[in-house]
Amino acid sequence: MFEIGEKVSFLYEKGDGIIKSFESNRVLVEDETGFDRWFDFAEIVKIHGKKYESSITFNASIEQKEDLSYRVIEQRSIQNKGFIEWETDLHIDSILDTTRGLTNFEMLQKQMKELKATFNKAKKNKVNRLIVIHGVGEGVLKNEVRTYLENQSGIEYYDADFREYGKGATTIDFHPNW
Repeated sequence: MFEIGEKVSFLYEKGDGIIKSFESNRVLVEDETGFDRWFDFAEIVKIHGKKYESSITFNASIEQKEDLSYRVIEQRSIQNKGFIEWETDLHIDSILDTTRGLTNFEMLQKQMKELKATFNKAKKNKVNRLIVIHGVGEGVLKNEVRTYLENQSGIEYYDADFREYGKGATTIDFHPNW
């Protein structure tokens, strides 16, 4: 299954490392900061591909995402007519570097905090359209997003373009007469 010296990635947090040893159901991994950490076998995955054939160069520090209150993935001006469209991703790995130790409820709360902050920032900046990528999954996040939007005024929301986002995004149009 796994071998000493093999490169692995962590399942519940960003980063990777090299296997140093094994102990019953756990594996000791040296992470990119040089620290030895124990993981269950179910928490790591092999890294495959030519990109990882040479030895890994580790960074000196782990960086946390500092601003969890607002992040726009992409801003587009459509046809240079002043139409501003923002796109934001609520997938938890886009918001946090690690989900280790968080319950599903806590992750959902962080995702909703991100939505509310981005929504308010878009409204403040007079954005015409905000596309919220929530993914498909079991629909919990999508339902929470839609419940939040039902209580907002001056907007219209609907499924985003299926060809571009599948069923995993919602488009919010802000009406100009707020």
